[in-house]
Amino acid sequence: MTGAAAAEGLGKRFRNVDTWVFDLDNTLYPAQCNLFAQIDRRMGSFIAESLELSLDEAHELRHRYYVEHGTTLAGLIQCHGISPHAFLDYVHDIDLGVVEPAPELGAAIDALPGRKFVFTNGSRKHAESVAAKLGVLDHFEDIFDIHALEYVNPKPTREAFDRFVGAHGIAARRAAMFDDLPHNLETAHTLGMTTIWIDCRAMGRPEHVSDEDWTVLPDHIHHRTEALAPFIAAIGAALVDDAEGQTPAELQSRPYLT
Repeated sequence: MTGAAAAEGLGKRFRNVDTWVFDLDNTLYPAQCNLFAQIDRRMGSFIAESLELSLDEAHELRHRYYVEHGTTLAGLIQCHGISPHAFLDYVHDIDLGVVEPAPELGAAIDALPGRKFVFTNGSRKHAESVAAKLGVLDHFEDIFDIHALEYVNPKPTREAFDRFVGAHGIAARRAAMFDDLPHNLETAHTLGMTTIWIDCRAMGRPEHVSDEDWTVLPDHIHHRTEALAPFIAAIGAALVDDAEGQTPAELQSRPYLT
């Protein structure tokens, strides 16, 4: 499917979406920035210093807690009583110089009709810093972060998603979620969201991200893209074309387009 046919298909598939939800790390910014490698290193250093472990032991624990608890922080809180504020401030003290302004991304987000949110297992401060560097911060209604999830209820838990949609009065079946982690999209799919996987395997993935080798996408992933900005720009353009082809009565069910 190419050209006008592809645009028409996107318009139909996203016609009912009025809320756009974006993960932060390796989603809003491209994976080649490799910010998460900096965060991983600082997590290892924090654990080593706090628990008096070697760096190798700290990194092993970091990875194990991520697998067992959903985030390393959740494991540190539950097993060691670590202060979440101290942890988050330390691990997000990173160099954002590798993040370039992305005016094309800002324009594409702005063209999407409806509400826009960032939904992240990171901190609001980190998300605001990165989004500001990209030049997209002002395009979002809110950032729902790990503080709002009380630290031990991260994505992909159902609790995290229920808190997010409940806090903002979001109808999940009218929402689309963009995330680089396929397991986060499983919960989104269960709730009825349209899911878009940001596939950054070609750029190299953080060690805690499984390198899926699908020939056919699983049912919980509805769309896949390797480039966020062009994909959402295509959605925005397709929705405009789709709206031009609808009757006034049909458009009444899409007030977010006006």
